[in-house]
Amino acid sequence: MLSFKKLDVYRCAIELLGLIATVLDDMAKSKGNAVLADQLKRAGFSMPLNIAEGAGKSTPADQSKHYVIARGSAMECGAIFDVALVLNIVTAQTASRAEELVTRIVEMLTKMCHFGEARDRDRGTSAWP
Repeated sequence: MLSFKKLDVYRCAIELLGLIATVLDDMAKSKGNAVLADQLKRAGFSMPLNIAEGAGKSTPADQSKHYVIARGSAMECGAIFDVALVLNIVTAQTASRAEELVTRIVEMLTKMCHFGEARDRDRGTSAWP
């Protein structure tokens, strides 16, 4: 099994992507949501892809860079679900489940980023070029 598939954060990101896919199908059935749908699709894809890429990197700095991007994409998904709820595109139940997943993903990625930064400090290197 590939290392990223063992990560709970990756599994949560994939679960959120499944929820996003359902919402995107619903959004496609009505007009006027193309911009929001595109933004949700890009942010939703970004999370698991950056988590996987980060897990494949050999240095904490490289890993952390991808985890930061994934965390930002997760937060963006959370905001998009808030917007979709206000616009009555998603149900309160769907928005709530999305928020639960986003919260878990952001918490885990935040810890993963801090762990990478701490490892860099111990090595005397920086997480950012």
